[in-house]
Amino acid sequence: MGKNKHLRFAENRTFAHVFQPAYHQLINEGFPLKGAWHTFFDNKQPVTLELGCGKAEYTIGLALMYPQRNFIGMDVKGARFWKGARYAQDHQMQNVAFIRSRIDQINHFFCTEDTINEIWITFPDPQPRESKEKKRLTSPEFLHRYRQFAMPNTTIHLKTDSISLYNYTLEVIKDHHLHIITASQNIDLDFPHHPELSIQTFYESIWRKQGKPIHYISFKL
Repeated sequence: MGKNKHLRFAENRTFAHVFQPAYHQLINEGFPLKGAWHTFFDNKQPVTLELGCGKAEYTIGLALMYPQRNFIGMDVKGARFWKGARYAQDHQMQNVAFIRSRIDQINHFFCTEDTINEIWITFPDPQPRESKEKKRLTSPEFLHRYRQFAMPNTTIHLKTDSISLYNYTLEVIKDHHLHIITASQNIDLDFPHHPELSIQTFYESIWRKQGKPIHYISFKL
């Protein structure tokens, strides 16, 4: 592990808005903010999650765009979201938090009392092998996990460079009779000035340099 990663991990531990409990703690003790995130944010405004948040471009970008709402980024790699956590610390952002954990552990952190009404999934691993379908963040298995804590009619946003994940997600939406809001195979053509879709992640910038179109779907859970 590089020196910078060690430094970032160490600094993450000093941030009051970063949570990284050990797995045995989740199982044996539970997560103290589950059902009580309003006590951290000191309000009961809705919460938006960014899953697999990477460097947290969407967590920070949306939190700046909507200061009256609350935002939580979740990723297993704390050295990645350190950048967003550092930015939130430096700018004294009160509506941002981060969780270091695998996404399949998400139900240990949230329940229906947490008023989550929006989930962003930004450039996840498309898990193209059929044997990995259950690991896709828009699979029926993950949608079931989200339903256990999200509010009714929560909006799911998927932004991806993977046409296979895009098409797969459309099939899941159709098979489960979910309400689709928007589907675009190229956001630059369909939504060139959309403020939320204009936020770019680190990986998005890479795919754009390679000339890949960016796909987007939003639907109701």
